[in-house]
Amino acid sequence: MKKCMLLMISGLLLLTACGTQTASKPESASEGGNNQQKTVKVGITQIVEHPSLDAARKGFLAALKDGGYVDGQNLKVDLQIAQGDSSNNITIAQKFVADKDDLILAISTPSAQAAAKATKDIPILFTAVTDPLGAKLVQNLEKPGGNVTGTSDTHPDAIKNTMKTIKDFFPNAKKVGIIYNSGEQNSVVNVENAKKVMKDYGLEPVEATLSNSSEVKQAAESLVGRADVIYVPKDNTVVSALESVISVANAKHIPLFVGESDSVKRGGFAGYGFEYYDLGYQTGKMALEILKGKKPSDIPVGFPDKLQLVINKKAADAQGIKLTDEMKKNAVIVGE
Repeated sequence: MKKCMLLMISGLLLLTACGTQTASKPESASEGGNNQQKTVKVGITQIVEHPSLDAARKGFLAALKDGGYVDGQNLKVDLQIAQGDSSNNITIAQKFVADKDDLILAISTPSAQAAAKATKDIPILFTAVTDPLGAKLVQNLEKPGGNVTGTSDTHPDAIKNTMKTIKDFFPNAKKVGIIYNSGEQNSVVNVENAKKVMKDYGLEPVEATLSNSSEVKQAAESLVGRADVIYVPKDNTVVSALESVISVANAKHIPLFVGESDSVKRGGFAGYGFEYYDLGYQTGKMALEILKGKKPSDIPVGFPDKLQLVINKKAADAQGIKLTDEMKKNAVIVGE
């Protein structure tokens, strides 16, 4: 009897132990599954390298990092620079589609247009785009529709304030030289807007167009003797070679106004702008929403909410401009 009882107890203990072991396996597997996170693949296409576009990209990646996505860990970033070549834009976009990236960031209008044409399935975010509607990237600013949304770098008062400042600072100025790439849709929009505003201030536009960065200095030199001041809008081709314009402005003592604050810091005399890093960060927050399941079609296009006059004192000295208290009153001064 005792022997039978011992055998029964041993059997029960064995069954209990086996049952406990079987129950623990799925729990362990479940825990392991929670620790495994899919690596998100993000393709970044950028028309050229210059401080404003680079800052937007850095802001975008910072927002992703703050949201828990770290490059080299759970994030794989493929950065491609088109070097100002439209055919490169197309090739880059097609590469991202072939790689089946989870998200595309397009920095600049031509980069965004190429990406939008390449895919209707992969979510696309743009930044540093002047006119999303005119570029046919979105159907509506509040309800973009499709797979594309992002942030525009066009503050509604930037060009108006710039033209007013030219007239306020240089009341005798009559002609404003504008250097831009006539093949960049965003530049054409900026220039057309500037020309409309100039009429209100009695200013006359003098255009110098170009097609690539190697022509920037020649375009700037062509304005000598024809323009009282020079204005460089948000044109990626010109800004990528801005030092060529700065050298002419300094040598000939022509005030140089620019379309964003990064170009002021590089040597432009003055311009209204904002931080492109902040714009990129705003775009990165949109990316986090998309990665959580929100559709680009439901995310409104964003715009910069801050605008500040920036003046470069060192550039003023180089361009023969005497800074007055009135000029400095509402400006941020750099280059001191």
